[in-house]
Amino acid sequence: MVDQMREAGTITFRKMFGEYAVYNKGKVVALVCDDKLFVKPTEAGRAFIGDATEAPAYPGAKPSFLIEEQIEDREWLCELIRITEKELPEPKPKKKSAK
Repeated sequence: MVDQMREAGTITFRKMFGEYAVYNKGKVVALVCDDKLFVKPTEAGRAFIGDATEAPAYPGAKPSFLIEEQIEDREWLCELIRITEKELPEPKPKKKSAK
């Protein structure tokens, strides 16, 4: 799935709790859980998708856009990831640990 997003920007991923967080330019834009793609919801993303299916990525999570049909459309998916990254806030700086 991550290969489909490579052209959207600086895409990286990190394994977390047995699943994956997908980053674009250091911002978490999506989660891959149970082999399904969940993109962080934004107003611009909602406008781009249209009739968006929303579901939690894992029990207790806030709903995200569940991407199913368009997962193979590289151009569409890259555009959604770019739109999402632009609307998300910058990540908070990490606190330095006290030594």
